[in-house]
Amino acid sequence: MKADIYLFGMVLGTHSFLLKDGFLRPDEYSEICEHYFLPGGETGTAATVLASLGASVVMDGNHIGTEVAPMLKSFYSGKSVDMSPMTFTENDAGVMDYVVISGNTRTPMGFFQQLFSSGKCWWNVPKKEHIASCKVAAIDPFFGEESLTAAKYCIELYIPYVTIDSRHDSFLHRGAAVNVVSNECTSQQYPGMPNEEVFALMQSETDGLTIITQGADEMLYGRKGGKMHRMEPFTVNVKSTLGAGDTFKAGCTYGVLHGMTDDELVRFASACSGAAISRFPLPLHPPALDEVERLMNGTL
Repeated sequence: MKADIYLFGMVLGTHSFLLKDGFLRPDEYSEICEHYFLPGGETGTAATVLASLGASVVMDGNHIGTEVAPMLKSFYSGKSVDMSPMTFTENDAGVMDYVVISGNTRTPMGFFQQLFSSGKCWWNVPKKEHIASCKVAAIDPFFGEESLTAAKYCIELYIPYVTIDSRHDSFLHRGAAVNVVSNECTSQQYPGMPNEEVFALMQSETDGLTIITQGADEMLYGRKGGKMHRMEPFTVNVKSTLGAGDTFKAGCTYGVLHGMTDDELVRFASACSGAAISRFPLPLHPPALDEVERLMNGTL
């Protein structure tokens, strides 16, 4: 089971619908241009992108049901993604979401509030031996104590980990090599506070790299004791923004694996994300390393 990267988090079956003539409008018909059922979720998408970049991955997370399992097994067959830690159940169809997309606009739908409020643990407990076999980890924060367990194992084993959307006062943030915080997260967790103030708060609570992404606006990043840096995202023709943040996380994880500097890592992750939003569907056309390098060099 030895691999470059350990991933723990959300792995879904995503039904994505690309609309033909703009986004949904009340009481009006909308034509579906393309529809796919492919791997999704923060960890599922990251696994797809990292494999495309040439990294080997072992992943664990939520249980996989009967409708999602055949698609995932078929999709990852022949790719450098090991799903053997995951639990495959016969109890239900599995965790799925439904995403309507038109250019820069997308709306995800699902049953996650029901799932998380059910009182059932529909995800695995991470195992230390799986993490120990890898060089770098990426941990989604959504699975409570189990996400914390993965982070604690990483710290115990001196394995750096990347996380996403973790608050300044959380264990995950304080121990992370990189925490990627989305504009959606800051608006929900720190309402009314400018992102520059949120960044300063987060920067002071960790020795790791804090990155706040702001969609098409410049990214904020830096470390404790240093200044706040800014970087503009790459300009591309946007086909779909689905998976942009998950691809950015994958780029950061790849950057940690390869010992990139902070500037190199943020630029590389931004280029990964830029390449990802220029095509649809992302799982069938994930960014390859040469594409990312050409985008950074201005030749894509």
